[in-house]
Amino acid sequence: MAEQQNQYSTALTKISNTFFPMIETQLTGNGLNMDQYSKQCVMSAISSINSVLDSKGVSWQDQQLDKSNVTQTLLTVAALKLNSAANPREVYFQMRNSKKKVDGKDVWVKQIEMGIEGDGNDAILSNFGRGVKEVHQYWLVRSEDKFEYPTYRGIEMEPPMWQPTGRGEVVRVVYPITKDSGQVEYYIAEREDVVKNLIAHINNNLMNETFGIAKSRFDATAAQKKQIDSKKQEILKRVKELGLKALDDEELQQYISPAWKDPQSRESMIIRKMRNNIVKKIPKNFGNAFVEMTYSEAEDESYSRIRKEVNENANQEMLDIDTGSPNEESPETEIIDPEPTINKQPEETLKKNEQVIIDAAGTEGPGF
Repeated sequence: MAEQQNQYSTALTKISNTFFPMIETQLTGNGLNMDQYSKQCVMSAISSINSVLDSKGVSWQDQQLDKSNVTQTLLTVAALKLNSAANPREVYFQMRNSKKKVDGKDVWVKQIEMGIEGDGNDAILSNFGRGVKEVHQYWLVRSEDKFEYPTYRGIEMEPPMWQPTGRGEVVRVVYPITKDSGQVEYYIAEREDVVKNLIAHINNNLMNETFGIAKSRFDATAAQKKQIDSKKQEILKRVKELGLKALDDEELQQYISPAWKDPQSRESMIIRKMRNNIVKKIPKNFGNAFVEMTYSEAEDESYSRIRKEVNENANQEMLDIDTGSPNEESPETEIIDPEPTINKQPEETLKKNEQVIIDAAGTEGPGF
């Protein structure tokens, strides 16, 4: 057992020694210093990514593993100072089979992607919030609590009053934040506003839905596309009318991911969305264009994917990492999405667009 631990430690050390110099060089080249906490975050990320790879029998030596993608992911972790070893964790990692151009040919590669957890957004706010001195513990205000909203007389503010009872569902989240001026501001998100997040989630899940009108959205005629769009609008209109009660609607549940509708995860999802709705709208000052771009890519999944497509043909150096373990052919992996997107495409289309999502800790990840 001790020998296995030493081999594991040695392997991670070799991996760290491979990636650290490149990350530090790139940060320095972009006007950033890699401090001790950034190094700790990168080390924790390497350990978490290693767990993702181990869970599916993929080694760091695997030729299908996109090493440049791993470097970019670790660079994001270092720049934003996100710690996967924090509790609650601030970032999680997942693996995806993705197609990229190699010598003019489409080749399937295994890529590591990261997602920012709710507490990761809090960490970013603490580190980069514009004029933010301290982010205090947020309040989870329940339906049976006594709560009074803040009142204003010009620029003078009377703080909110909260008397917790611990009973009822969480109806709002309040973030008390001390600004650099010493003034405390209270940012509030309401439960009912989460329906906007739910509509966006369902709309995303409907992207490839054709309702049997066409074989796939790519094969649909103009008239069929109009029919499909009309049907989607009916569904979204129904969600808007029902609000969060849509989570219990049998007709709508087929378009809603388990992380939203399952009783054991629903409440935590709603709370996380309320928290994100507050934190994301507070202005950030990264003080560096590179960090700001890194944050934008990490937050905006669609932007990140487009950027990856643009860079598909870029010259990329594949790293040869010797960890002392044999190169194993990794088995096909299955979809395990922390907040899965429902793709109801024809079987042949799904095979072409197969993706793998594996949560490093095997728990629910966020839906950004």
